[in-house]
Amino acid sequence: MGKSGRVFVRGLTSETYGLGEFRRRQLDVERVRDDSVVVDDAKVAHSGDSAKSRTWWRIGPGDEDFLTQTVQVHFVELPPESSNHGHGHQNEAAFYILEGRGYEIHDDLRYDWAKDDLVFVHTDSVHRHFNPYGEKAVALVVKAKSTFMFMGLIQQGRSGPVDREAEFGPREDWSRVWTPGVLDRKKVISPADTVWADTPLGRTRVIASAERTDARIFSVDAFELDIPAGGRSGKYWKMADEVYYVLDGGGYALQWEVEAEIAEKYYARIALEPQRYEITKGDTLYVPQNHVCQLFAADGTPLRLFNAQNRVFKHLGYDAVHFFEPASGSEPAAESAQDSEQSGQLTDSNA
Repeated sequence: MGKSGRVFVRGLTSETYGLGEFRRRQLDVERVRDDSVVVDDAKVAHSGDSAKSRTWWRIGPGDEDFLTQTVQVHFVELPPESSNHGHGHQNEAAFYILEGRGYEIHDDLRYDWAKDDLVFVHTDSVHRHFNPYGEKAVALVVKAKSTFMFMGLIQQGRSGPVDREAEFGPREDWSRVWTPGVLDRKKVISPADTVWADTPLGRTRVIASAERTDARIFSVDAFELDIPAGGRSGKYWKMADEVYYVLDGGGYALQWEVEAEIAEKYYARIALEPQRYEITKGDTLYVPQNHVCQLFAADGTPLRLFNAQNRVFKHLGYDAVHFFEPASGSEPAAESAQDSEQSGQLTDSNA
């Protein structure tokens, strides 16, 4: 939260051209956040909560200490037989259902969901969440809201009349400016809509990606990663930052900072020693931009994680992931895994 209200987009200023000091401060922030961390309780400049529903933020642009605004993370809880307030915003949002079941009303259409589904609030959607059942429902929400805000897509709020209505003509169909075919895309991706695959990163199931053209999401990519007890993920290097949420189990992550040596061209210099971060169920783990990362499951405890990143990096020319070594159990694939940066599939480059 800001001192005088909610922060939607965080500014970046410097008295010098180099931004090394800003990056250093950002990299010094603790990257693991658990249930004790509430950076925004949704009491100021939010429109979704009802008297019963509850929303709280874990990662956002107004955080002190600041991690990122490329992927924002918050939670929504609906007690039994409850709903939140309907509202609309131009940015997309993706809801991973952690507990319970319920349904959405988006643009006057109903979409049912249950545990382990990923639900998409599409661009320019009037939406509301409902839980008519006897157990509570909890969702993890990830979105690239600041990206939309930075691009001026700021028309949002509760339902109501147009200001200065006499100055405007009759209603027009807003969907005329949407990407053709979006109305035929899925708004809910269930486990049955995905497949588990063995990749250089490990055993994964892609839920949202640019290659998955049946899903109505354009700003966030998401997958699940399952690491067996005592196992490890692939050791990978990517430019995009990302957030992992620990769905089950525990373990740790190693992260290596990558420094830019600017000579006749850019060279990457990878730290000799990694930072280590312990993680357990319910934690979020942040991986900063331009880092090498590897995840490890504790002995005797499988590690299951949900991952999200802002897809805009791929549109900016960072559509590759380089693997220094594959996940445990797939060592024979090491040579092909290290050459994976030319492929657009998660098995090679969408970690």
